[in-house]
Amino acid sequence: MGAEDRERGSLSGSSRGADRADAAVRSAVRPSRPRRDRPPLEQRPLRPQRGQDASSWAKVLFALRPPRKLKFTREGKYYLGITLGVGFAAINTGNNLLYLLLGMLLSLIVVSGVMSDLSLRHLTVTRRLPARAQVGRAHLVEIEVYNHKKRVPSYAIEVEDLRAGQPADKRCFFLKISPASAQVAAYRRTPAKRGRDRHTGFRIATRFPFGLFEKSREVEAEGNLIIYPAVDPVRLPVEDAGRREGGASLNGRGGGDETFGLRPMRDGDDPRDIYWKKSTMRDQLVLRERTRETRPDVQIVVDTVRPTGEGDGFAQAFERRIREAASRAVAHIKRGDAVVVATTLGERVRGDRNLGSDGILRFLALLDAVDEARVSELSAERAARTSLRQASSPGPTSGERRTGTPRTAP
Repeated sequence: MGAEDRERGSLSGSSRGADRADAAVRSAVRPSRPRRDRPPLEQRPLRPQRGQDASSWAKVLFALRPPRKLKFTREGKYYLGITLGVGFAAINTGNNLLYLLLGMLLSLIVVSGVMSDLSLRHLTVTRRLPARAQVGRAHLVEIEVYNHKKRVPSYAIEVEDLRAGQPADKRCFFLKISPASAQVAAYRRTPAKRGRDRHTGFRIATRFPFGLFEKSREVEAEGNLIIYPAVDPVRLPVEDAGRREGGASLNGRGGGDETFGLRPMRDGDDPRDIYWKKSTMRDQLVLRERTRETRPDVQIVVDTVRPTGEGDGFAQAFERRIREAASRAVAHIKRGDAVVVATTLGERVRGDRNLGSDGILRFLALLDAVDEARVSELSAERAARTSLRQASSPGPTSGERRTGTPRTAP
């Protein structure tokens, strides 16, 4: 088949019946890449976890581990039992027909091993993670398998995405991958908790050709995805008109009350902005340009200190505070406010309509509680870093200047 052949990919997961409909819509196959864009031929085997690297016994086991893993299916166990029975009968009776039947059964096992190994060879798997993900909202992860073999296709390939510290419950199934071509499928996942989701590698398996054995191998493929906290709809109180109209002035043109500059009036300008004190002294009308105004930042404070002696209830309350802070920050940014999210330890991040809420949500996604006994130590380290940074750059940058006093969210 040519390089422009297209095939279908399908999704299979722990709940195959529910996911099969989504897979029919989401799965797609892309034509083979140009030769310069092809991924590398081989991927490194998946190494043990970092906690096991220090053990010499774990290193020895990893070095002696076979490149492939073989597992009997239910049909394979029955087939092996029948083969052993025929072998014992042939040895006890000496019947040539039983020896012939035993040879046929053993030859199927050999053929199954050779063909399954050919299907697994020279396959490269890559992962495409979404730009952002959120707790409670489903997102798609694309899995692409490239077959580097020039003449031999790969059949019945099942790719399982492995994540650190979590069970592998999502997998993609590829019926056929033509030579020198790639195939893409996607699976749907709904995160249950915020934080950093670390993908470690893939488990590539096949039951081709007879379904008697499942041969698999694990390859290394790192990937990180930040899971944002969930955001609930929040109804903010209506602000006073005076507070919305007021605020500190910025260096720029806008619709404020203070004067930014004067210029001659041109066609299309608003006559209400004519500066009459200067216009009476000249033949040409003079227009007053107003300054641009800004509103004070909305400040949301999150308590990240875990008191000594707190039980499991603190973790639930802390996650609830994170969710409330994220919800209020997004609601204020949608209304047009500038938001500053700060912690009791001095960490802070700012967001507004121009910057968006991604920075705040990422900050809250990676925020962890700190024990009360470590507060003084962390404060000293932060003070040392701040003094070092100030020594290297004594003047504040334009992004660090604040024109208004932060106000607490209502």
